[in-house]
Amino acid sequence: MNTLHIKEKKGYGKTDNLYIKQAALERGFIDENVILRKLGEHVHPDAGYIRSILRKSLAIETLSPDETAALINVSSPGLWEEIFETAARVKKKVYDNRIVTFAPLYLSNLCVNDCVYCGFRKSNPVVRRKTLTIPEIKKETEVLAGRIGHKRLITVYGEHPKSGINYITESIKAIYSVNVKKKNGISAIRRINVNAAPMSARELRELKKAGIGTFQVFQETYHRPTYALVHPAGTIKADYTRRLYCMHRAMEAGIDDVGLGVLFGLYDWRFEIMGLLYHAIELENKFGVGPHTVSFPRLEPAINTPFIARSKYGVSDGDLKKIVSVIRLAIPYTGMILTAREPAGIRRGLIGTGVTQTDASSKIGIGSYGDNDVGENNRREQFVLGDTRSLDEVIRELAEMGYITSFCTAGYRCGRTGKNIMNLLRSGKEGKFCKLNAILTFREWLDDFASERTRAVAKPLIEREISEIRNKAPELEGMFHKYYKRIAGGERDLYI
Repeated sequence: MNTLHIKEKKGYGKTDNLYIKQAALERGFIDENVILRKLGEHVHPDAGYIRSILRKSLAIETLSPDETAALINVSSPGLWEEIFETAARVKKKVYDNRIVTFAPLYLSNLCVNDCVYCGFRKSNPVVRRKTLTIPEIKKETEVLAGRIGHKRLITVYGEHPKSGINYITESIKAIYSVNVKKKNGISAIRRINVNAAPMSARELRELKKAGIGTFQVFQETYHRPTYALVHPAGTIKADYTRRLYCMHRAMEAGIDDVGLGVLFGLYDWRFEIMGLLYHAIELENKFGVGPHTVSFPRLEPAINTPFIARSKYGVSDGDLKKIVSVIRLAIPYTGMILTAREPAGIRRGLIGTGVTQTDASSKIGIGSYGDNDVGENNRREQFVLGDTRSLDEVIRELAEMGYITSFCTAGYRCGRTGKNIMNLLRSGKEGKFCKLNAILTFREWLDDFASERTRAVAKPLIEREISEIRNKAPELEGMFHKYYKRIAGGERDLYI
């Protein structure tokens, strides 16, 4: 790949944004006029054309902007049902029936930005500001790993000097250092994904060294006029281009997996899907690998944040299902994250449409996991959660629906990241291979943390999963059973 070397621009390091010159000349890879034109050209698409697009997606091929615009413009309820069904088939083909769980860990709500939709904006006087100390981070981790049983976290940081790269790397080190003694050995966080502000190339290399999983930055909205409206001038986040190209810098810095997302409700959801697709195509073209995950949060109420109620682009529950389905079909290989922003009923209805990851037992107040003072939580939270159920409750419901909860983090330790995992996902091999580790980690969690009620629901599911291995991957059955027997005997963190 040809790298653009440019003179240092104020506010950037020497190599922070290698594509500014290209962006200035070409408006980058997001062109509002092109997106609007394509959406306008595919109104009332032909049913035969839509079905040909669905067949392409089933082959795990990224859809073109024209094809995606056609899906978005479908008006027939019957065709939408075919889209929903195909999205579920694509998810099953790529990821099987696994759902990965994680927990968010908010470490700081100090922020220099003033995003009008965010409870953590700097001008919000009612928020109780806090940055966790290293001992407090370890306390939170002890609850998450030792009491609840999480193995994956997404750490979240505001954009502020006190929570810069040094703090981020020290917090990651602190989380990884916590090993909680249990009856069957130890429980620990095995993988940390990071949601943080865009960083310089130097900072991203430091982040890579810290041992992260996915680096997640949401564009919030790809629509430039709306972006300028909700991110006031004079703040760091007001720089659309800096944020748009942060994933380019991350991948050039050696970070294998990146996560995209927008905040649905800031602008028209149809436009935002197209923006996500163009971003995915850009990364595929430049780096040979698209986003590891895509998130699709909706605007939620936040303390003292009236903008949310005034937004004219609210996304209905029905439109959210369309969003999930079209993203699953347009970027069929990507992981899709549905968070506890959504209430339990909405999550239940969307899991089968294309979702691969979800959180549970979530608390988003700073220090809320280890602090029993729940009365102050709304002054420590970025927004209001829709689903506060425990991990045990969520896992039990998933098992009742036929989904196995995976706590596997083997891929990061076996090199199944970046291009390597992308090839496995496109071929459909990843879903079958990861089933083995999903069962091992599920059994481990059930033995160490599940209620008797959840174990009872999960037992026939595990038996069915093992039977499927016997039928579909007999060559791996012997190795799997050796590991499974060791897990049942009390060994931990085994993976194939």
